[in-house]
Amino acid sequence: MGLQPLQGAGGGVAAGCPVKGAALLTRIAVTLVWMLHFLPLTLLAPIGSALGSLLYVLGRERRKVCLTNLSRCLPEMTEKERVALAKAHFRVFSRSVLERSILWWAPRERVMRLVKIVGLERIHALKGQPLILLIPHFVGLDAGSTRLACEIDMAGIYAKQKDPFFNALLLSGRTRFGRQRAISRQEGVRPALAALKERIPFCYLPDQDYGSRDTIFVPFFAASAATITGLSRMARLTGARVLPCVTRMLPGGAGYELTCHPAWENFPSGDDAADARRMNAFIEERVREMPEQYFWTHKRFKTRPAGEAKWY
Repeated sequence: MGLQPLQGAGGGVAAGCPVKGAALLTRIAVTLVWMLHFLPLTLLAPIGSALGSLLYVLGRERRKVCLTNLSRCLPEMTEKERVALAKAHFRVFSRSVLERSILWWAPRERVMRLVKIVGLERIHALKGQPLILLIPHFVGLDAGSTRLACEIDMAGIYAKQKDPFFNALLLSGRTRFGRQRAISRQEGVRPALAALKERIPFCYLPDQDYGSRDTIFVPFFAASAATITGLSRMARLTGARVLPCVTRMLPGGAGYELTCHPAWENFPSGDDAADARRMNAFIEERVREMPEQYFWTHKRFKTRPAGEAKWY
């Protein structure tokens, strides 16, 4: 069932090792989240939503980032509409954080009941071929990825955490089903290419701001976003097909729904800018279907063209 909530890789609190300051607070917080996985989703969901409403009031910096992103991307909305959307985003985001307790500690059968999969046969149809699963940053991405891990073995990149305890917990939670290959961002792209050449599906999340390296500016809604061209390059180098997977959080205690969309045809096209725009346009379409569930609190537009003022 993964790591115990008060035990790190080296023993931690449960083994009597001294833990102080922020590390102790992390363990206490994790223990509280662990306890939540015993609750039914019909009760856990409103708790998460209430926490999100509180965080909207208290989280001044992230609230400002969220509203800035919405004003730049969706200028057609009124300020009142954007504020309402931002509040809704904080609620579903907080829900996803608390409901991660189910993903990390609940039995496999409960996870499989929690997340319904639509279109899994599209992935099975490409078995034995290099396959990139394009997974945009919606709040349900962890739920969808964990559910998919119950069906297939995959590889994916993760951000290595500074706290060794939380890093071990993160890896345990994300790799506890099947034989999942976790690649730290510090390892670079070579292990991902190797996985694709071994015909292991690779989960790729390229829709955030990763700096100016290997990026081009292409439209994203009404704004222009620094977008990495890695999806095209990896598909070109490995001959991989690209199949988008998007997870929607359902209302109340109904769980999640992961949709495996049809694999893209004629990709890559040979034009990295056109391919990046195609990816952004696809994500835009999904965002308009559930606008509150996209990661609006991420500084998606932190990287700007030379000479342009910062947005945040």
